[in-house]
Amino acid sequence: MPSDVLVLGFDTSAAHCAAALLQGDVILAQTCEEMTRGQAERLMPLLEEVLAEGGATWADLDALGVGIGPGNFTGIRIAVSAARGLALGLEIPAVGVNGFEAREHPGTFAAVPAPRDQVYAHPPGEDPRLMPLAEAHAIATVLRLELVAEATPPHIAETIARRAAERYKDATSAPAPLYLRAADAAPAKDAPPTLIDG
Repeated sequence: MPSDVLVLGFDTSAAHCAAALLQGDVILAQTCEEMTRGQAERLMPLLEEVLAEGGATWADLDALGVGIGPGNFTGIRIAVSAARGLALGLEIPAVGVNGFEAREHPGTFAAVPAPRDQVYAHPPGEDPRLMPLAEAHAIATVLRLELVAEATPPHIAETIARRAAERYKDATSAPAPLYLRAADAAPAKDAPPTLIDG
């Protein structure tokens, strides 16, 4: 394999399971499968398929890039947990890339779709937050930028891999999820089981 850094980037923060293998500036393999559920079962086989298509093995990797959200609570946890475990086992850095970075291009204002006509957005000089889509359009208009708010932008995993390749040497901590609202889950209504001393 050439000496250029080899990075595997992946994302499950929305209704997809995406991965890309980057060596230097060249994408060796990439895929994105639309799915509303099943990312936990599909992610590792998908990563192995991308590695095989790119002619690489786990041992060849120099770094990982992972989408950290915002987005689907469970989807974010799936990818971030996988990246942390793989990085630990392979003894390579894992770099978290947020959804704004993964969507942003020159001349655009990136937002991540959310339920009920809302988006996650990161206006300049502010903390990222959940806002109505109309507000994001207004901000983009004021900034004279095009609003980009695709659930699964083309080549999301490629962008994550490229961002990770730029930053992997400075990675000092494990990637962490970027949650901008509470999980859409309610506590169980059933009483917990009673433990009996035996």
